[in-house]
Amino acid sequence: MFTGIIQAAVPIIAIKEKEHFRTHYIRLPVALLPDLVVGASVAHNGCCLTVTSITDDVVSFDLMEETLKLTNLGVHTVGDEVNVERAASSQAEIGGHLMSGHIMCTAELSKIVASENSRQIWFTIEEHTMMKYILHKGYIGVDGVSLTIGKVLGNRFCVHLIPETLTRTTLGKKRLSDIVNIEINPQTQAIIDTVERVLASRQALYQN
Repeated sequence: MFTGIIQAAVPIIAIKEKEHFRTHYIRLPVALLPDLVVGASVAHNGCCLTVTSITDDVVSFDLMEETLKLTNLGVHTVGDEVNVERAASSQAEIGGHLMSGHIMCTAELSKIVASENSRQIWFTIEEHTMMKYILHKGYIGVDGVSLTIGKVLGNRFCVHLIPETLTRTTLGKKRLSDIVNIEINPQTQAIIDTVERVLASRQALYQN
């Protein structure tokens, strides 16, 4: 599990490509290295990846075909930065909201409204079925960052970013048409899916 509080934004320093498979390498800050072992989980742009090797501060991760298709990690190249967060410990402060590291879909950055002390960013989601989980004032993970949803209009939603988020994460460098990973709040998804199943069962019962 993760908290959505990004610990660092680091560049990909190398990529090894294979058929429908990729290994990429990042250099982790010293503060994130203690007790890190092969097999540990580290989120990259919100996507849970497994450590496959550690050489000093250089850490590698394998990306399967499904990950390359469903997330924005498949289009990243050497030099691109990713938001990283190590898996939360049982003693960790949950400063954001609990996140699984399972990306549901991606979204396209469609509008930026900048002001002196904040930034409003709008995203468009092509998969309309995901919008039922995106609710005003609900939680959402955007490239691994725990955020509160502002407005929701059709298949678009916005978030508001404070200077700390803009500085600490890659979101401050995003431009129009950039693609971000989206993780729906699992509690919201569970509630909505459960209610839909119950209502569908009742409707079927009444029809019979």
